[in-house]
Amino acid sequence: MVENATPDDLAAAVAEVTIAREQQPAYKAWKRFSRNKMAMISLGFVILEILVAVFANFLTPYDPLKGDYADTWQLPTAKHWLGTDDLGRDQLTRLIYGARISLSIGIFSQIIVAAIGVPVGALAGLVGGWFDFLLMRLVEILSSIPMLFFYILLLIALGGGYQNILLALAVTGWMGIARLVRGQVLTLKETDYVRAARAMGATDWQILWKHILPNSLTPIIVSLALGIPGAMFAEAGLSFIGLGIAPPTPSWGQMIGRYQTYIQTYWHLTVFPALTLALTMLAYIYLGDGLQDALDPTVRV
Repeated sequence: MVENATPDDLAAAVAEVTIAREQQPAYKAWKRFSRNKMAMISLGFVILEILVAVFANFLTPYDPLKGDYADTWQLPTAKHWLGTDDLGRDQLTRLIYGARISLSIGIFSQIIVAAIGVPVGALAGLVGGWFDFLLMRLVEILSSIPMLFFYILLLIALGGGYQNILLALAVTGWMGIARLVRGQVLTLKETDYVRAARAMGATDWQILWKHILPNSLTPIIVSLALGIPGAMFAEAGLSFIGLGIAPPTPSWGQMIGRYQTYIQTYWHLTVFPALTLALTMLAYIYLGDGLQDALDPTVRV
């Protein structure tokens, strides 16, 4: 009974719970991650940026699409902290709303990539034979095409816009994660615990979902985390050349490309979006590196 327990018994129980918690893989991974200062700073930056994008309506009194023609071409002032553009639209407001586009494309594109690439790569590694051969040849052919050129061709055929950018990123992005998962499956399916599961009567699907994929999560998570800034940069590049997000919807790449010719006189219209994009990409890269170290089981706590 708990009411009859002595203080020593309670202390021993607390110690057992603490020891059990510290032995959990998730706790060890978080402890390794928290020791990486740059990764922690990057995590805080990413969370803050996502919150700012989600609650943009409550953070700024200005409309990102409507301007004030009395305040056109304003440099940073107390009224407009990052200045205004040629239509008098507040630059900070457009950066905040542009975060919705850039971040959502980066995150959602990787969700689609994982939904396509993980099952395809797992099947290729598990089934093998002609399916694996045809898949790898397809991946090799598509990988030989420069990705930017491939994006441009797709968007010229389909037209710009949010959904078409996601489609273009998904069509090409799944190949890398599929090759990664295939390699993990080929390695893990020859391990002793997989052979033991097969000897005990487990089916290929049971082995895949219970043994192989859970042990492949680390490289998958790291790859997706590092793929987010790549997708954001691709969207920025496409918007920069006019094939991405169409005006007046704000996008960081579109803002950089539209006002690049004014950088000597109205530098704020180009510098602030470029700096925001660069810091965001740097944060995701540090975050991915931190996750890679934290989820590596060979690293000691």
